[in-house]
Amino acid sequence: MKKLESSLKNMLLVLTGVTAVSVALLAYVNELTKEPIAQANAKTLSDAVSAVVPGFDNDPIAEKKIQEVNGVQYAVYPATKGGEYIGAAVEATSMGFGGELKVLVGFDAEGKIIDYSLLAHAETPGLGSKAAEWFKKGNKGNIVGLNPGETPLTVSKDGGQVDAITASTITSRAFLNAVNAAYAAYAGQNTADGATGATQKHVEPANDADSAATDSVSVN
Repeated sequence: MKKLESSLKNMLLVLTGVTAVSVALLAYVNELTKEPIAQANAKTLSDAVSAVVPGFDNDPIAEKKIQEVNGVQYAVYPATKGGEYIGAAVEATSMGFGGELKVLVGFDAEGKIIDYSLLAHAETPGLGSKAAEWFKKGNKGNIVGLNPGETPLTVSKDGGQVDAITASTITSRAFLNAVNAAYAAYAGQNTADGATGATQKHVEPANDADSAATDSVSVN
């Protein structure tokens, strides 16, 4: 059998063949994993909604609404029990120290925070990632029971009422910005639907660049 000549043409043919096989394999693997990943994500969201707005008997995810605030769209999952509105879970994002931080915040019918779930983040492990628990009931930065419509949530370093995560003020600011944004979407949805008498106060998210500048001594 004649040995193939080492030429640019032959190398291009081999490279094209390898690329085609690789693309086909990736497409096959993607198709195999697409459904399981979608199911896992759906379960994670369902569990999170149940945790932050417990007690509903409807299907908040099926009744999902999109609320726009200042040009940004938020997913709102309304919760009812026996046909009566009891609150909603709202997804919101903000830029933290390491990247985007995504939370799901549960509000009761009066606009008070029931609980929250940190859905995703890119913060420093062991510091910024503490946001998953730091602001929950019983912990130092507890925000449960607060109503961002009465007073927007800010860290004590900025004159607010919430203790920031130790050595992680930038992440704390980003987290509270996301919670305030979630409330704005929640209140906007209620105003549109007339579902509750929750009050809405304009929340101006902190500028990330300014936050970082004023927090130059913090270590995230």
